[in-house]
Amino acid sequence: MATHLIPVRVAPKGMGLNDFVAMQEGFFAAEGLDVAFDWKTFRGTQSSWKDFDYFQRPQDRPYTEDKQDVVQGACVWGTICNASAGMGRAVIEAYGDSPWAIFVRPESKIRHPQDLRDVPVAVGMRAGSHFNVPYRLEKYLPLEHIKTVNTGGFGARLKALLDGEVEAASLLPPQIAMAEQLGLRKIIEDRFKTLWWVPADTPPEVVHGFLRALHRAEAALESKLAEFLPLWKLSIPPEFENVHQWDFREFGRGERFINKPLPREDFEEVFAQVERWGLDQYLKDRNFETLSYPAAS
Repeated sequence: MATHLIPVRVAPKGMGLNDFVAMQEGFFAAEGLDVAFDWKTFRGTQSSWKDFDYFQRPQDRPYTEDKQDVVQGACVWGTICNASAGMGRAVIEAYGDSPWAIFVRPESKIRHPQDLRDVPVAVGMRAGSHFNVPYRLEKYLPLEHIKTVNTGGFGARLKALLDGEVEAASLLPPQIAMAEQLGLRKIIEDRFKTLWWVPADTPPEVVHGFLRALHRAEAALESKLAEFLPLWKLSIPPEFENVHQWDFREFGRGERFINKPLPREDFEEVFAQVERWGLDQYLKDRNFETLSYPAAS
């Protein structure tokens, strides 16, 4: 283990357990990193964003307001778009693979993806819960009949669905497992890729050491998953801690860490899709080399 550890602030995505396993098992420290979780940013990403514009969201503030360096992650679309808008660089030498689903209440008349025609789906604008909706529903509905409503983070979306404020909500782990345990009905599910993004001047030993620690955590999860499932407690929003007796044994893996570079064609497709969806207003740089953090040599 390194004698002098490099301080690093990390805002967990909360869609998987790798961050928490790497911390618990000492994998970050073994890579020379003194990781501190940024709970303020993390809890902010779980809460409502409906009153905030782009650059004001909780995940934007380390760049636009706090001016503090934080390693973060989001969907492949959101991460690349954030980098293009001037908020850090996308780390493309590894990626995550995560479940996604749309849920409704059990009494809802919505039973099939086609039933979501002109139905506003609760999302966190310009994040994975948002981009997934047109990307997946276009198989079933014309784009002009796919509607979203900016609700914010996953705690806010799940609460809005339970409270009857929305008819449907776009959910990610662990709220997918939470929705299932609460008896909500799944309408459509799929998987999507995620990426990490970092300030452009983040030292290479931080970025690459961080990814190596997550890779070690992935191996630990593959071999001893049941042992780590209770760590899902760290991803439960405070307002949901006592509303149900959560059975973390049924939460499953959530996001997986894939120790391979993001395919170049995925990067290119992001800009094409985001432009089609009319979500390209903040894009500036679209160059793969300048938006991507340099891979380890």
